[in-house]
Amino acid sequence: MTLQNLLGISLDAVAPERAQVARMLAAAERNMADARLAGLSAESRFDVAYKAIMQLAMLALYANGYRTLTSRPGHHQTAIQSLTLTVALAPEQVRVLDALRKQRNLADYSGDLVPDSAVNECVTSATALQAHVRDWLRANNKELI
Repeated sequence: MTLQNLLGISLDAVAPERAQVARMLAAAERNMADARLAGLSAESRFDVAYKAIMQLAMLALYANGYRTLTSRPGHHQTAIQSLTLTVALAPEQVRVLDALRKQRNLADYSGDLVPDSAVNECVTSATALQAHVRDWLRANNKELI
């Protein structure tokens, strides 16, 4: 499957702009800083780390000329699972991010508590994704940073 195959189904085409990339990176960085605040509850730290993951996944799509159709169900899943295509993220890392997406859904929609291990994994994974996306941008789309 290619990103082109998802146009009109779960993705829309966009023209990436440097200013938007800068805003998206800054937003992810702010959320990563918040995720590291020890005074926040585990759920809040998880939420902001997951939000950073989503912002980075959306940025990866955007840098490739796409955005998710957020009016359609499954846009979080699409953004995360497309990371292998957008920034060449290893499939095993995508599986971890997708498991975090499922954990987020349980917490948000069922009220399940977020275990500390999931919080730590989410912060660690968000940090790694942030570095990976930045490296990918430097190597593949320098004009956007």
